[in-house]
Amino acid sequence: MIELLISLLLFALIAVAGVALVDSVLGVQGRTSARLDRLSALQRAVLVVTGDLEQVAGGNVAGGGPAISFRRAAPGVGGVPITVRYALDRGVLVRDAGNGAQALLGGVSGVRWRFAERGNWLERWPASDPKAWPGAIELEVTLAGTPSGTIRRVVALPARAKDVT
Repeated sequence: MIELLISLLLFALIAVAGVALVDSVLGVQGRTSARLDRLSALQRAVLVVTGDLEQVAGGNVAGGGPAISFRRAAPGVGGVPITVRYALDRGVLVRDAGNGAQALLGGVSGVRWRFAERGNWLERWPASDPKAWPGAIELEVTLAGTPSGTIRRVVALPARAKDVT
């Protein structure tokens, strides 16, 4: 009888250890999945911003702090350039290309745009000369929550195109 109780106790301990192991594996899987989703959203946002900046067309670039606006070549061939605006709205990086605002990345505690001019980084654009053209634009995104951190992306701009009207 004692042997039976001892064997049941050992079986129960092994079962509890097995359940704890499965629970631990599922917890790790859930956290990994959430981080991969966050990384995917971040990569998508950086790709969209980079694509827009690489297509900057004639017109003015204006911005500083958490907002920027500029004209970019229209998607497709031969379209009229469109105005694109990025801003931080209640913890969400928002892109507006004239057809309604698009939430690009949530969980953002800060956004900063900086502009390169002859080796110097400026906090606001346009510079003193309204005809000036930045050589590059830097986007710095501070992420809230877990994982937190700062992502920085610098995009060299194409030469200033002539205004298309």
